[in-house]
Amino acid sequence: MVEVVAALIRRGQQFLICQRPADKKRALLWEFPGGKIEAGESPQQALIRECREELGVTLAVGSLYAQAVHRYPDIHIRLSLYEATIAEGDLERREHNDLRWIEASQIPSFTFCPADVDILAQIMRNG
Repeated sequence: MVEVVAALIRRGQQFLICQRPADKKRALLWEFPGGKIEAGESPQQALIRECREELGVTLAVGSLYAQAVHRYPDIHIRLSLYEATIAEGDLERREHNDLRWIEASQIPSFTFCPADVDILAQIMRNG
């Protein structure tokens, strides 16, 4: 199982979602920012590294919000979503096709990666 971390970055009532690049698996689906944990990294370190590389920002990582396990045809993952805030920098679209700030009520308007579905339902319930 591959350990994956993601950030629930909020701005008021909105949170950040990212659209995967067209040339990667699960192309153009929406997801939370983040990525795989590398050897020797804590989940928090991995999340900070991934968001620095992909979005040009440094995160302050808070508590674990939710976890989900999902088996794709090519990979079996455990996704850990952490509350986070942007501590430094301005968002840049370095890797993703698009970035959006959305409210929980807008979740049904986007097609997300299947691993995110249960977590998104929790966000819709909790606001």
